[in-house]
Formats: sequence, structure tokens, C-alpha cells
Amino acid sequence: MRFKKKRWHVLPGGEPTEMDLKIMEFENKGKLVPTRDLIKTPEQIEGIRKSGVVNTGVLDEVGKHICAGMSTLEIDKIVYDYTVAHGAIPAPLNYEGFPKSVCTSINEVVCHGIPKEEDVLEEGDIINVDVSTILDGYFSDASRMFIIGKTTPEKEQLVRVTKECLEIGAEAAKPYGFVGDIGHAIQKHAEKYGYGVVRDLCGHGVGLEFHEEPEVLHYGHKGTGMLLVPGMVFTIEPMINMGTWKVFLDADDKYGWEIISGDEQPSAQWEHTFVMTEHGLEILTE
Repeated sequence: MRFKKKRWHVLPGGEPTEMDLKIMEFENKGKLVPTRDLIKTPEQIEGIRKSGVVNTGVLDEVGKHICAGMSTLEIDKIVYDYTVAHGAIPAPLNYEGFPKSVCTSINEVVCHGIPKEEDVLEEGDIINVDVSTILDGYFSDASRMFIIGKTTPEKEQLVRVTKECLEIGAEAAKPYGFVGDIGHAIQKHAEKYGYGVVRDLCGHGVGLEFHEEPEVLHYGHKGTGMLLVPGMVFTIEPMINMGTWKVFLDADDKYGWEIISGDEQPSAQWEHTFVMTEHGLEILTE
């Protein structure tokens, strides 16, 4: 007889805890539950939190200097210098061939924009700066939108609504709820404005590695996806397009990273790393 492998197991030699019993109850109902290694210990959460402090400091430092006339390569130098000066490592640098320390995505670039000397910020641009940090082996990940000078009301609204999507998605995440609750809330809010929620990219578990389970989709249905359990650490990072939700890979990017909105209209993204607690999400990157 072959047995279905269980995702959740009680630690050897111990009685099931209240959390064990709750998780096994959901699993017995056919729900997708996390493996035990996705539940971070208090010591691991503290390590991720310290990494998040550096990560937030990097974004603050970028915010002090970012302006029209600056190249995205200059942003990359700020990120690298600050991170290394604080005893940490920029996680994107050389990750699966990514050549720089930060992602800088301007206007219609949805994500994974590669810093370049020739990409110079202009008045009215919107740019996502996505920073990921490794400190003492712990990973954190967050991004912010920056508006360069004065932009159009349409771009301002996109940036604002995308931040609201992050906040609304985080509010929807509850202990013993589901990942799909997050995506449902984000999609509902974005589509009120006629925006497209990017479906080809998602949030993710993070902490001991750059990318872990679960995948955090920013669209979908309540009650679907993985069960959310206290101790899980993951990002929420909605990518919201002014037009279609579809995207394509920039054919001119020799590294194969830069993603562009399908109709080349502007796109925005905000991101935080969160830990699930008994009471809801706590931000680890601010």
C-alpha cells in the first residue's frame, strides 16, 4: 500500500500542539498546508527582522538622493555601498545571472529593470526600486515607488492605488486564512480603477532563502492557495498595470530579466516582507 505524503508532521516524541491540530484539520479537509520548515523560529524571525532594518535603510538612502538627471546605475552604487557598509550583501547581485545589486523599473517596466548608465531619470518618471538584502544569512525584500518631480495625475493615481493594494492585501491576510484571500482583495481593489493585476509574477516566501514557498498571487479567490500559519514569512508585492495585466520580456535585454507591460503603459509596484503572527501580519521591512 502506498501512503500519501503528509506536508505537516508532529515533532517526534511530543504531543500535538494546538497549532498542529489546527493545521492537520485543514489538511484532512484537502487544503494545502505549509511544511514545518516554512514556520520560522523566533530566532530566525529576529534574524530576518535585522536584515529588514538594513533593507529599509537602503531604500531610505535611495530616497534621499533620487532625482531627475540621475542614472539608474548611480542608484545601484548607492544600494551596493550602503548594503556593504552595513555588513550585508545585496541579494540580487549575480543571482541567476542578474548583473546588479538592485532592480530599477521605470514607467512601463513592470519589474527586474537592470540599472544602466544610459537610463537617466526624467521629470515625470515613476520608478520602482526593489531592494533585497542578506544579513548573516537572512534574507529580506522590499520595494518602493518614487515619483520624479511632478508627474501626470494618471501616474500619481496608479502609484497611490498600487500602495493601497499592498495595504489591503496585507489586511486580508489572517492566521489560518489562505493566500488566495490576499490576491482576491488586491484584484478587487485594482480592478475598480480599470487596472490590470500582473499574473505572471508573484510574492513569495522569504527568509532563509531568497525565494521560498508559498507563491503569493495578487489575484484569485478567497479560500484558495496555501494555509497561512503563524511563523510564516513572505512578501506581498502587487504589480499593477495601468492597462492590460499581460506582460512580455524585453527582447533588448541581453540578460533576460526586464519585464514590460503588455501595452507598454505605466506599471507600479510596492512590496514588504511580512511575518504572520497570531493576530495578523507584521511588517519586517520598515
